[in-house]
Amino acid sequence: MNKLYIGNVSAEASEEDFETIFEQWKIPHSGPFLLKTGYAFVDCLDEKAAMKAIDVLSGKVELHGKLLEVEHSVPKRQRNCKLQIRNIPPHMQWEVLDGMLAQYGSVENCEQVNTDTETAVVNVRYAAKDQARLAMEKLNGSMMENYALKVSYIPDETASAEGPPAGGRRGFGARGPPRAGSPGLGARPKDPIIIPLRIMVPTQFVGAIIGKEGNTIRNITKQTHSKIDIHRKENAGAAEKPITIHSTPEGCSSACTTIMEIMQKEAAETKFTEEIPLKILAHNNFVGRLIGKEGRNLKKIEQDTGTKITISSLQDLTLYNPERTITVTGPIEACARAEEEVMKKIRESYESDMAAMNLQSNLIPGLNLNALGLFPSGAPGMGPSMSSVPPPGAHGGCSSFGQGHPESETVHLFIPALAVGAIIGKQGQHIKQLSHFAGASIKIAPAEGADPKLRKVIISGPPEAQFKAQCRLFGKLKEENFFGPKEEVKLEAHIKVPSFAAGRVIGKGGKTVNELQNLTCAEVVVPRDQTPDENDQVIVKISGHFFACQLAQRKIQEILAQVRRQQQPKPSSGTQTPQPRRK
Repeated sequence: MNKLYIGNVSAEASEEDFETIFEQWKIPHSGPFLLKTGYAFVDCLDEKAAMKAIDVLSGKVELHGKLLEVEHSVPKRQRNCKLQIRNIPPHMQWEVLDGMLAQYGSVENCEQVNTDTETAVVNVRYAAKDQARLAMEKLNGSMMENYALKVSYIPDETASAEGPPAGGRRGFGARGPPRAGSPGLGARPKDPIIIPLRIMVPTQFVGAIIGKEGNTIRNITKQTHSKIDIHRKENAGAAEKPITIHSTPEGCSSACTTIMEIMQKEAAETKFTEEIPLKILAHNNFVGRLIGKEGRNLKKIEQDTGTKITISSLQDLTLYNPERTITVTGPIEACARAEEEVMKKIRESYESDMAAMNLQSNLIPGLNLNALGLFPSGAPGMGPSMSSVPPPGAHGGCSSFGQGHPESETVHLFIPALAVGAIIGKQGQHIKQLSHFAGASIKIAPAEGADPKLRKVIISGPPEAQFKAQCRLFGKLKEENFFGPKEEVKLEAHIKVPSFAAGRVIGKGGKTVNELQNLTCAEVVVPRDQTPDENDQVIVKISGHFFACQLAQRKIQEILAQVRRQQQPKPSSGTQTPQPRRK
């Protein structure tokens, strides 16, 4: 990977100009500059020199009034599944990066490249060529924490010959050695546990935990190599505040112990006489496995650590706050040991669920499964919605970290007219909460006709928001008994497609639509003789249970994406576009 492509080259540029630039920046090269019209090639001495040229010249150095573009020279046959991503924020954590990359396909390998720059660089290999192309289109130039990512192909000589690396977990390949100056990436644990520790602390001790001018919390994060979020603004006036600790299991435990010691000291100084238990927050999905059959797991932890452990009632849960409180009482040392054992069980449950989820990752294409909120909202990359504001009770959710907003879709879902009141809720509270939870716009359309039996719900948002909003609407109708106890909830959804793409959905002789119905178990109908609307769109009707409807919607959106890609105009020779890259 020592050969460089230099683009956006002025017609006035000469080999001597490039010699001067490379000499000025002390970039060694092993051969002459091959100058073409609008672009050039050069062989660097080694990969380190090539990386330096890309970092210091691309988009930064001007030659005869034009900013140079420098990247690896990759022959067309080798522009396959392998990408290099540069200018990654230096403090970004591996789990956040993994979550971002996984949105565009299955990552077979991702390793860090050692460079002299402050920002991080990784080489990524996707399982398929179209996944790599999509990642490049979406990520190149996208902003992440004020850093503009730079993505380019790198030679992939073995893409067609090799399968996934043997013995590695799909999506988490080997990493390069840690690089100083990249604390987030360089600190990636060998076997990442990406679920944070979340605890509740009495509000009166928050000030002591933060310390004067934030010195105390700063020291804790430094000593334990962790990131700690104290959610002071949540639940105004509440007696307790949540704290989220992001680190390795050891770092989380160390930070938790230090926080308990600070609270104990503050209690002694303020003559606070009540016992201060350790309160751990855990997603309800994991609590049953923590308790174990007949409570055996929990009893064993209590016996091994000399603590008393209680868990909040299921009745305290809501759709928008799925966490339960695990209260541990005992001496600080005993509580610290109990925390380690409790979180060990929770992490095991989390990893088990993630493994099962990954097996199903291709079930519904086009969805970022991590964004569906099926796992704790505090986990990096597991934000409760694609919206920038976490829903009530979902503390510490993560935003979409500069990935750019996914394309919004609009779906019309038809529900029984009698169910409208239940969906809206008292003073509109339920529909507002649902909209906030899903990260979607949800509106009930006005009734059509004198006595309509069905009402249209208009849902707008990205695929993950559609999934969550529709899932909750299906569930609400079942909960409110609009369908019988043994009756499956089946609804009709309408999506609009460009009229010129309707034929692609139907397929030759109805082949595609028949395959869609067989695959999804949904009824899919493209009514004939439709008059396109003012946007030249026609309706596709989808009927079935929730998962059938979702799968059909995603498959149709996949077809539309293919049509859009094919409709994109190809650059003509008369327009000023980047010059072709030749070897």
